[in-house]
Amino acid sequence: MSRALFAAVAVLPLMLAAGSAVAQTHGGHGAHAAPARPPQARPRPAPKPKPRAAAPQPRRVTPPAPAPAADPHAGHALSPAPAAAVDPHAGHDMSGMQTAPATAPAADPHAGHTMSAAPAAAADPHAGHDMSSMQMAPATAPAADPHAGHDMSAMQTPAADPHAGHDMSAMAGGAPNIPTSVDAVGGRMVETPPPAAARAAPDHAADLLFDPAVMAESRKQLLVENGDVRTTAVLIDSIEANFGDGEEGYSWNAQGWTGGDINRFWWKTEGEGAFDGKLHDAEVQALYSRAIAPFWDVQAGVRQDFRPDGDDTTHLTVGVQGVAPYWFEMSAAAFLSTEGDLTARAEAEYDQRLTQKWILQPALELEMSASDIPELEIGSGLTSVTAGLRLRYEIRKEFAPYVGVEWSRSFGDTADYAKARGDDVDATRLVVGIKAWF
Repeated sequence: MSRALFAAVAVLPLMLAAGSAVAQTHGGHGAHAAPARPPQARPRPAPKPKPRAAAPQPRRVTPPAPAPAADPHAGHALSPAPAAAVDPHAGHDMSGMQTAPATAPAADPHAGHTMSAAPAAAADPHAGHDMSSMQMAPATAPAADPHAGHDMSAMQTPAADPHAGHDMSAMAGGAPNIPTSVDAVGGRMVETPPPAAARAAPDHAADLLFDPAVMAESRKQLLVENGDVRTTAVLIDSIEANFGDGEEGYSWNAQGWTGGDINRFWWKTEGEGAFDGKLHDAEVQALYSRAIAPFWDVQAGVRQDFRPDGDDTTHLTVGVQGVAPYWFEMSAAAFLSTEGDLTARAEAEYDQRLTQKWILQPALELEMSASDIPELEIGSGLTSVTAGLRLRYEIRKEFAPYVGVEWSRSFGDTADYAKARGDDVDATRLVVGIKAWF
């Protein structure tokens, strides 16, 4: 008994020093739960064993308690925090201690905070100690706000409106309302008319700053240097041989120009004959052409007809030539002869590209006369119609052979003249030829 008493007397100073260290350590961490340890259930106190004779215990050497870690919240006014969910004395023999009833673990006061700068919790200096004879202070009640008194201005909190309290009066509200495709039906851009001031100024704004006469000469020189380009071209629409029920023959149709984009000199020629050397007819036109619209020219000049019987005729010619929508090449002309006979001709053709090399070309030609011309065996009204279909292969863009079929028919008094000569009113011929340009 005296030996046990001696051991208790020797251990008592150490227990008092350890209790002081426990109080200081717990006081520094009373408001923070150790983040590295998962919450564990507090063990229920075991029933107090019956007293019996204490066996001699060897004296244990306790290492000095380490200094408490620096508190990351030093200097903050921290209200008492609720009891930590994790028991800092897990593993200790607490059978001799009287503890207050356990309270429900409080919510982590630092949930959602960035704690990357907080130091790791210090190791419990009393791990492995026998704390059975120590009296623990009762746990304090959880505080209402663990951050009461903290300066939270540097923390990022989600705001309902990032521009709340800003003065937005100088922004989009003061900008002009420019219409866009969203404001239009069908998604098309809104086209606003030009302001009235745009039409009040002269056609050339430079005339407001410089002498208009000098600027007119400058624009004329600019047109010569950049737009008044002289070009020459020759277009051979067809040089072909035709084979039908009657005699075999040949024909040609060519034209060309020289000049600029606005003013040009045009020439045209066409004719036909038989392989036996007899020329049926031929014509040559010399025309002045002026552009009146994109892709369209008006032409005026003379036409000279040549016939084997010597009945040559000269005509005054006026017409138009150009490209209609969808790339139909069209021409129409009226001819007034020196004898007072008025005739007209209209032509149209279209290039249907099948591949990059193969092109199918339908063509149509109509001829009309305002009066009967007995010496030329031509009746009034619609005199003839010629329709052809040619398939050509472009060896090069400038040279393409073709093969096709052509049908022609006479009408009215012109058909009667053909019957009187012993010719057919209509004829179908196979044609073979070339198309070229340079």
